[in-house]
Amino acid sequence: MAELNEILNFTLEKKYMRIQGEELAYKTKKPVGIFVLTWRRVRDGIYSEEDKNTYLEVDKWFKENLPEPPFYGDNNDNPLGATTWFKINNSSIMLEHIKPLLDLLDKYNVPYEIAYSDNPGKVIYEDDYQIGVIDYDK
Repeated sequence: MAELNEILNFTLEKKYMRIQGEELAYKTKKPVGIFVLTWRRVRDGIYSEEDKNTYLEVDKWFKENLPEPPFYGDNNDNPLGATTWFKINNSSIMLEHIKPLLDLLDKYNVPYEIAYSDNPGKVIYEDDYQIGVIDYDK
């Protein structure tokens, strides 16, 4: 996995980034993001207890520090099928805190990619750190 500085240096050319797996989300039919990708390993009992706790700590930090887009709905059902992308100009603090999840994916050989885009879709949500998008034809 590339170091955070390498990721950030590359991303200066793009506006948004998304860390995603090869697995598809049930609702969106798009690659799942890093939190779902990691959570599935916790759910399935693949991670050790220590690694599960690492995930829970990172997840807690993000719940406390990153606004949750309202499109996820009451049961996290995401009725619009939106995906979230980090804003690159404000992503360094988020990447610092997400690095332990990248390390877990690497440790367990879970494939993922970091996608970069200037225009990932129709923006339906925006805050200081992220955007939520849907396909243009929706």
